[in-house]
Amino acid sequence: MRIVHLMSLAAVIVFFSISCSESERLVGEGPWLHIQGKTGSGKGKHIVFVTGEEYYRSEEGMPMMAEILAERHGFDCTVLFALDPVTGAVNPNQVHNLSGLENLDSADLLVLFTRFRELPDEDMVHLENFINAGKPVMAFRNATHPFKYPADSTSRFATWDFKSKEWQGGFGQQILGDTWVSHHGKFLKEATIANVNPKENDHPVLSGVSPQIFARTDVNGVNKLTEKDTVLYFGKVLPGLDRNDPPVSDGRNDTPIPWAWFHPYESPSGATGRSFCVTAGSAEDWLEEGFRRLVVNAIYSLTGLEAEISEKSDVRFVGEYEPSPTGSLTDEQWAAKNLLPESFLLEPEK
Repeated sequence: MRIVHLMSLAAVIVFFSISCSESERLVGEGPWLHIQGKTGSGKGKHIVFVTGEEYYRSEEGMPMMAEILAERHGFDCTVLFALDPVTGAVNPNQVHNLSGLENLDSADLLVLFTRFRELPDEDMVHLENFINAGKPVMAFRNATHPFKYPADSTSRFATWDFKSKEWQGGFGQQILGDTWVSHHGKFLKEATIANVNPKENDHPVLSGVSPQIFARTDVNGVNKLTEKDTVLYFGKVLPGLDRNDPPVSDGRNDTPIPWAWFHPYESPSGATGRSFCVTAGSAEDWLEEGFRRLVVNAIYSLTGLEAEISEKSDVRFVGEYEPSPTGSLTDEQWAAKNLLPESFLLEPEK
């Protein structure tokens, strides 16, 4: 059983009580965020965002998107974080401790953005039950390789490892369509321009979405998708981090690399479901309006609301969003920040 420092947990609970009376945006008690949906097509549906990776500041981008989905579209949104088990502060380097996976028991959609986690079996069972029910999954960037277990692990979830041979490619390949392959572009040096797949021009999820989307994250290698997958965008490597740079001409763009796609999955129980994966998602990538709209539309599709996708989905920020650049921080740096889950809420509009 994991121990969370009682003073830290108490502080979180007090915050939730105060915040509820002030804004009615937050409900419940626990070391996570729960943002109550307002009005909109998503009213009555619950999305759980699971963060926990060291580079792309998912702890910033996921709460921001949760606020848009709650405020603009009516979804109830819960955001989970990797926490220091002693202080209760957010620390993505903590690969063994992730708050609140039991929230998946009531979720209609899982949004996953984790990297190389090794979580206790009693926590993982909530994710297992979700997947075995064939419920929908949305995943970003490192979620193609969300779990990593040592060779001597006795966990029954070791087969979910990104290199698994027993459950080929683990969670990433089986549920999303591919596991970790490679950086196709150069990490932190080469950006991506994603171009719409002309074969899918009429796909409902592309309603109001720009045919080109810029991402500061580099192109990731993807090579295991099949004809069953629906690729909406292909990514091309840019020579730098400027959106106006022409794509590189060194041969890397000769083979189309899937960048955003739907994947039909079969769970270990035999249930069938559907996922949507994008190999971008850094905190800075969300500055791109087209990226936010693509994701909102895909969430409508995954939650059975595809017919309600508007001509131009509302993806305005709820507050001022100032993302941090990609890069890892040490445990000492995270400790100095002393950030709790509520620290990542944007200031609401006046």
